[in-house]
Amino acid sequence: MRHLNKGRKLKRKPDQRRALMRSMASSLILYKKIKTTEAKAKNLKPFVEKLISKAKEGESSMRLIRKDLSLMVTKKLLEVAKEYKQRTGGYLRIVKLGQRKGDASKIAFIEFV
Repeated sequence: MRHLNKGRKLKRKPDQRRALMRSMASSLILYKKIKTTEAKAKNLKPFVEKLISKAKEGESSMRLIRKDLSLMVTKKLLEVAKEYKQRTGGYLRIVKLGQRKGDASKIAFIEFV
């Protein structure tokens, strides 16, 4: 039973999943928009939104953010968080694009609102 276990496994071990989420979050913060599979996008959205909410608190939460992201990306995240100071949540959107030609997996854009 999966009581209190949220998220998708994405056919990866826990450390690989964590590394995937960190690298995708870094790319999303740096480039503002990335193209990925729908399952990964749905898994990434709450991860990044929690980071933005922490970053909105200011410099006091830098240690918590730096645990998941590099220093350069953390500084960029603080800039992004300033843009969403008045917004209470819902910083990202997922736009579904259809299926990939090779393996027919569902593809989506994830981007900042």
